[in-house]
Amino acid sequence: MTYGYGIDIGGTTVKLGLFSEDGTLLDQWSIPTDTSEHGAHIPGDIAASILTDMKKRPFSGDAYLGLGVGAPGQVWPDGTASAVNLGWDHQPLLPVLERLTGLRAVGDNDANLAAMGEAWRGGGMGYKSMVLVTLGTGVGGGIILDGKCLRGAHRAGGEIGHIPVNPQEALQCNCGGHGCLEQYASATGCARLAREALSASAEPSTLRSLPDPDARAVWDAANAGDPLALRIADEYCAYLARGLAAVTGTVDPEAIVLGGGVSRAGQLLLDMTRAHYRPLAFPACKDTPIVLATLYNDAGIYGAMATLIAER
Repeated sequence: MTYGYGIDIGGTTVKLGLFSEDGTLLDQWSIPTDTSEHGAHIPGDIAASILTDMKKRPFSGDAYLGLGVGAPGQVWPDGTASAVNLGWDHQPLLPVLERLTGLRAVGDNDANLAAMGEAWRGGGMGYKSMVLVTLGTGVGGGIILDGKCLRGAHRAGGEIGHIPVNPQEALQCNCGGHGCLEQYASATGCARLAREALSASAEPSTLRSLPDPDARAVWDAANAGDPLALRIADEYCAYLARGLAAVTGTVDPEAIVLGGGVSRAGQLLLDMTRAHYRPLAFPACKDTPIVLATLYNDAGIYGAMATLIAER
């Protein structure tokens, strides 16, 4: 049996997991992400944590496949990483980890690895081609085609959140564009749709008892049958479906997997999204399954391990 470490670098914490090659998660823990000095200490902190864990294990050095690493930005072919929220501009991530730990290191964008994780041991199991769409603070994504992650020429493959879905939008997206899917189908976008709906009418709603309803409040109210919340949720899903139809008409996956915090809305989210998606989709893609992710916050470390195995 061989083993490997899956590592998911986030803006506040770094998640780490020890896996056996068959996909069993043997242990997991996290360390703080030190973003001081442009994130210069992060690779060393990760390496120190890995070395501390290795000392506890009864495995010899050749029992380790290495390290799979996800970063919230681009990981380039030379092993350097760029991530604005960490202060990285071609930070030598993988070379430093290899030098300090003595283990092979492979890496990719964190959303790509989350997709790999869901395909390997999550909601996308059984599909060789699938798209993961993460509905969180933003809208992220990862595209798996024939078992391989689509990275793109500029490492921008899977930037689903920036598909334009409303050319009339006046507000600017974080990417600099206007009318991106992320402006509506993120948790932030859902809260914005709620504010607009509440200000546009005096219709009674349980949402009015909250000073600033967030996405969770909207979906909780919708699942409880609140009419206004149901209309907000339906508008949200109409935008989401528009983006999904663009994706499936481009890459034709076997399935779409919805992850991120908003996906916890569950069956109602699926039902509303499917209802809007089918009339918009290219005919051959109308019956593409839309399912829920199952790994949630652990998808990144599973995907890091899956990538480590795939690239050995």
